[in-house]
Amino acid sequence: MEIAIPSGLWELYNLPVLGWKIEPVGSGHINDTYIATGNKQSWIVQKLNHRVFTQPEAIEQNIELCQAYLQEKDPNYLFLAPITNQKGAYTTKIADSYWRIFPFISEGITFDTLSDPKQAYEAAKKFGELSRLLDGIPLGNFKETIPAFHDLNLRFKQFELALTKAPKQVKGAAAKAIALALAHRELVNTFENLKKTLPLRIQHHDTKISNVLLHHESYSGVCVIDLDTLMPGYYLSDLGDMMRTYLCAYDENEADLSKITLREEYFKALMRGYLSEMAEILTAEEKTQLLFAGKFILYMQALRFLSDYLQGNTYYRISYPEQNLVRSLNQFKLLGSIVEKEKNLEQIIREYLT
Repeated sequence: MEIAIPSGLWELYNLPVLGWKIEPVGSGHINDTYIATGNKQSWIVQKLNHRVFTQPEAIEQNIELCQAYLQEKDPNYLFLAPITNQKGAYTTKIADSYWRIFPFISEGITFDTLSDPKQAYEAAKKFGELSRLLDGIPLGNFKETIPAFHDLNLRFKQFELALTKAPKQVKGAAAKAIALALAHRELVNTFENLKKTLPLRIQHHDTKISNVLLHHESYSGVCVIDLDTLMPGYYLSDLGDMMRTYLCAYDENEADLSKITLREEYFKALMRGYLSEMAEILTAEEKTQLLFAGKFILYMQALRFLSDYLQGNTYYRISYPEQNLVRSLNQFKLLGSIVEKEKNLEQIIREYLT
């Protein structure tokens, strides 16, 4: 299949128009991402999903604010922002599409699942480092790039609405997932109460393992990528999404739920890496809710997959009709593993906090 990248895009970045080999790269659900190789250079080219990110200028402003702050606080920190076009902007609009070009980091690779606890440690440390370095940045000029992105109360209401409108046959197929969604609804109330006491921080909001580059040989952390949801939020978002994507040997698309188990050695590595960067700046209240972060994100993601299934699969890309239902049950299974092993996991947390 031919990949159509507008020829005018290259000109706006003073790059050769011809001579590129274009290949899809990455496993993200939202944007279309490619690697362009040729002319003795390589670039990451990305088409922004304007249906999801309706205000590209908000993404641009947030990245600019973070980049300026980080350059002053730690000039050597690798912050992988898009390169600027001839107008000095990160984003280029051509017809009705929005495009960005990023530097290609040759020594970095991404994973969808992890095969070594060292990978979990390095990735968690890298995301923790970004949060630590952005601690203290003024929040007043930041914008929400996806409004209420991690608002669990909203996601539950969206689930309830989808449930009322779903056809009877669809609800029947999703009966188990629906029951699990209702059984864990107390997590919504817990989150609403925590919002009254937890501080807002600039968070990445999408810290799945595929959004950090690790060195292809040593697995040491290289840099965080995919900065579109860099905006104010709670630390629960970043830590929770790490738990969601680091702790199981299989990703959210695995349909065999017997394979969805929590690996405690990866939990240890994750917490050790994250807390090596964040322990000194977390508040006392934040330290008491570290495990809740995993429950929070897993429940929210399960609700989102389930709601999309009930609505006819209109948001997430799917390769077969039941995939969002499978994803939802997958996430509920991992949530159940955290609940089941809660005492052991809390003990591990206490060890790394002391």
